[in-house]
Amino acid sequence: MKTDRRNFIRTAGLFALAGVTGLESLFAAYGNDTIRTSKKGLSLRFLPYELQLQHVFTLANSSRKVTPDVLTRLEFDGLVGYGEASMPPYLGESVETATHFLSSLDVSQFTDPFQIDDILLYVDSVMPGNTAAKAAVDIALHDLIGKIMKQPWYKIWGFDPSDTPNTSFTIGIDTPEVVRQKVAEAAPYKVLKVKLGQATDRQMIETIRSVTDCPICVDVNQGWTDRVKALESIFWLKENGVVLVEQPMPKTAVDDMAWLTQNSPLPTIADESLQRLPDVLNAHGVYSGINIKLMKCTGMREAYKMLTLARSLDMKVMIGCMTETSCGVSAAAQLAPKADWADLDGNLLITNDPFSGMQIVDGKVTLIDRRGIGVKVVKKVF
Repeated sequence: MKTDRRNFIRTAGLFALAGVTGLESLFAAYGNDTIRTSKKGLSLRFLPYELQLQHVFTLANSSRKVTPDVLTRLEFDGLVGYGEASMPPYLGESVETATHFLSSLDVSQFTDPFQIDDILLYVDSVMPGNTAAKAAVDIALHDLIGKIMKQPWYKIWGFDPSDTPNTSFTIGIDTPEVVRQKVAEAAPYKVLKVKLGQATDRQMIETIRSVTDCPICVDVNQGWTDRVKALESIFWLKENGVVLVEQPMPKTAVDDMAWLTQNSPLPTIADESLQRLPDVLNAHGVYSGINIKLMKCTGMREAYKMLTLARSLDMKVMIGCMTETSCGVSAAAQLAPKADWADLDGNLLITNDPFSGMQIVDGKVTLIDRRGIGVKVVKKVF
């Protein structure tokens, strides 16, 4: 009986996606008032751009002070859409792989930017992987289409901007002194996201609790390997005001993770174990929810489908990001009204953001009524 119910839920989720892929009918309604085609096709430009972090960013298994990035511009009939590919090491992408991929694309063959399915299917088919580089094109295309339609994407999708959640602010693993400093800097935010996965886990939480009673989300980044000890830790974390646990165990430990979720007093959220649309079904029954990141799923188009499918499976949804500029974060924020949690602070962790876009007002993700993904250039880089 349980198997039949699960199969029904999965089938319903897949049928729900049928409506997601038909946005062209919505776009067509704007056709009389917008530029749709041109004798000249789309034009793509890109530029490597290194993101400078305010603090050394330490996770369970790595540390870094910079994040490689590639910015993109997609031009059509005098309008420009912006995108980016942020590539933290664990994605397996680099400036070299991203620029090689982007150089291989011929988007000039498309003379109608509203052929979004055809364009992004082509982009996805050119090479396997390269999800961040593909996201850079997807985001720029969405920004461009929104500008042609003269609407922000949250309106095109029919979302209420007042429904956005508070964003968490990330506190990386560090010494108690630096952690207290980071918490003080995070005073404007109402939720903290704390990196765990080392021997200092309890010290990290106790240090934060010594200076704030703010709700905490923890991200273990696959750092726990023993499911019994993991469960003990989660019970202790719940007693200390933690509200969810992200990717507590290695993505390969599927059976242990399912057991942990079944017994956990807190929601468990898939991150490293989830990348693209098919992974949502695989996460069902193993995790309580998913963390959708544009750089992992090839951009806004697939992220929307993942959100829709997760909801049909009665799973929780977090909208997350890497360390990114306001371009990538603002693109992800268009989905925030339908998320349970947001972790959209990537632009706040860098010192050289060339864009402005979505804002955090009193801790809340705040969307701007600006066309496309809602960004403008504040520092011209190309």
